[in-house]
Amino acid sequence: MEQIASLLSSTSPIDLLIFVAILLAGATLVIFQTNSGAARIRERLDPDEKTKVKAEKKAALPGVLESIGKKSANFLLTNTAAKSALRKRLIMAGYFGKNAPYWYTGARIFCLIVPQIILLIVWPGFFSHLKPLYLVYASLGLAVIGFIGPSFYLDKCISSRQMEYRDGFPDMMDLLVACVEAGLSLDAAVGRVSEELVNRYPNLADHLKILTLELRAGRSRKDAWQSLSERLGLDEARSLATMLRQSEELGTSIGQTLRIFSEEMREKRMLTAEEKALALPAKLVVPLILFVFPSLLGVLLLPAIVRMMWVMAAS
Repeated sequence: MEQIASLLSSTSPIDLLIFVAILLAGATLVIFQTNSGAARIRERLDPDEKTKVKAEKKAALPGVLESIGKKSANFLLTNTAAKSALRKRLIMAGYFGKNAPYWYTGARIFCLIVPQIILLIVWPGFFSHLKPLYLVYASLGLAVIGFIGPSFYLDKCISSRQMEYRDGFPDMMDLLVACVEAGLSLDAAVGRVSEELVNRYPNLADHLKILTLELRAGRSRKDAWQSLSERLGLDEARSLATMLRQSEELGTSIGQTLRIFSEEMREKRMLTAEEKALALPAKLVVPLILFVFPSLLGVLLLPAIVRMMWVMAAS
């Protein structure tokens, strides 16, 4: 033990880091060779196993992230409310799988740990001349970016999908009105509209297909439309769910209700377009001041400045 301690004390940290990296690489290579050998044996014994092995290789990274996420979810997702909120965000972003929360948690842990390891490997060789305090700053910066990055990506996915939902909602309402007034029931109209919106608004069509499956499975219309509004995350969808629930409770005509709501959606889309058009001059003020006005000022004043220089030089 004393010899090992003296050997470790006499060895530099860079040499220890290289030794640990070589050990990890060797262990990974041995595990990979063992798994690949077992996979080849299974392929020989079962001809259909080749496709299974390809599927396993394709899902290797999600499997690693899922295993990491399952182990760390007990620490990050402490209560049921946090798990429900995360699952709701993932569904709004388009990730419907039951293991999506584990993948997301594993991705956050992966983005948090791997950059730190890369930083520790790269720093002694390229940035050893800098102060150790800069290493701490770089580590903290990478930790913040790695932990917030997946959440930021998820928010971007949610915002892009909500923009598509908001653009396609008036068209969906027009198609629903046309189908209901043509004689179809509301449930059949939803299935028909989901088929028509596949090419233009595929994500919205997927949510309508889920709504159709829920209705066919026996879920009440009120709960199914409420679930749709929660998945979309739009105020328009919540208003539609409330309006359909009130129409069903009061016994009013669904076709007339949908027509009124469709007209409101068209008016709202027109008002949104007018709002963007009216806000355009205010948004153009800053580019005009920064780019156009200096160029125009230079073009107008440069001849006068040159003329004054000639006059002053002649005098």
